Amino acid sequence: MIKSQLRKLTLGLALSIGVLALVACGSTRPKPAELPPIVGQKPVETLWSFQLGEVKLSLVPSFTAQGQVVLATSDGDLLTLQMSDGKLLQKVSLNQRLSAGVGSDGKRHAVVTRDNQLITVADGKEAWRQTLSAQVFTPPLVAGERVFVLLADRTVQAFDGATGRLLWTQSRAGEPLVLSQSGTLMPFGNTLVAGLSGRLTGFDPTTGQMVWEAPMASPRGLNDLERLVDVVGLTYRSDPYLCARAYLSQVACINAQRGQAVWTRTSQGEQGLSGHGSTVVGTESNGLVVAWQRDSGDRLWESDRLKYRRLSAPLVTEASIWLADDEGQLYLLNIQNGQLIHRSALDGSPLAAPPIQYQGVVLLVTRKGLVRAYRGA
Repeated sequence: MIKSQLRKLTLGLALSIGVLALVACGSTRPKPAELPPIVGQKPVETLWSFQLGEVKLSLVPSFTAQGQVVLATSDGDLLTLQMSDGKLLQKVSLNQRLSAGVGSDGKRHAVVTRDNQLITVADGKEAWRQTLSAQVFTPPLVAGERVFVLLADRTVQAFDGATGRLLWTQSRAGEPLVLSQSGTLMPFGNTLVAGLSGRLTGFDPTTGQMVWEAPMASPRGLNDLERLVDVVGLTYRSDPYLCARAYLSQVACINAQRGQAVWTRTSQGEQGLSGHGSTVVGTESNGLVVAWQRDSGDRLWESDRLKYRRLSAPLVTEASIWLADDEGQLYLLNIQNGQLIHRSALDGSPLAAPPIQYQGVVLLVTRKGLVRAYRGA
């Protein structure tokens, strides 16, 4: 899994065969223990299901103010569904393989192709496209009449949403390895926040000027792989805090109003964080699920019930933690103590996107294209 997440910035920066072999061996883990039946299992209510095509891109579903969700498939189909019943409202076929999507403000949808084309769609058709200088694995952000992208070489760019004109570019030198998984690109008030080389960085979205920078982790180690500390996955926002993960090294919460780190903790995880109120939750590479106190970083509990399973990023609701494993099993844990309270089958494939919630509805999307909406619990 780790091996498949690595990409090179240039052809001249190839990993040695020995390092790749070590990565492959390191990905071998003990077989998970069989889980006994859950006594008093908490039921979950399925509201609707929909079948997409194959989803093998960095996908984050995008919700609109009109109560719709915009999704994408690997083959370049953009689909808009009604969140209330899963009805298909619109389908736009770009006929190009995608690497990341979907950014949307309800008017414009943005995706990136595997050959580095940033494409926006408006009114059911392509509006414009721009060729990017590097691959993209993080869905674009569409906000404030602009389209923002985070490139794999740790460059952030802003484009005019209507015309596609390049407005500004900010670049940061980093380690030669990059991750082919989604990073952090999000708004916080009037600030654009991007995860760059183990740091959360705030930019003025109008000019691209850096406003603040909060270190989370520093590259360490004897080889490129060990020095890889990019910020990965979704970030938990709980004003004024942003809590995020640096790949296989740290979790941290920062004060995004001041751009200062509040705490950092060592954590060997690969997926983003979620939370509710003062509880922050993440999954470790060995299948542990860990909860931290948002203000202090104190560890509240850890659960080993799913140890050695390859787990998705979590979604934390008011009462439960939603996550799935790479064999297509859905799990719910009690937010107070990590107790396993629900298990059920999806379609036998991993999640294509982290579980996500919209107005009390939890949405899951699998690699095989199953879209399923549940009443939040």
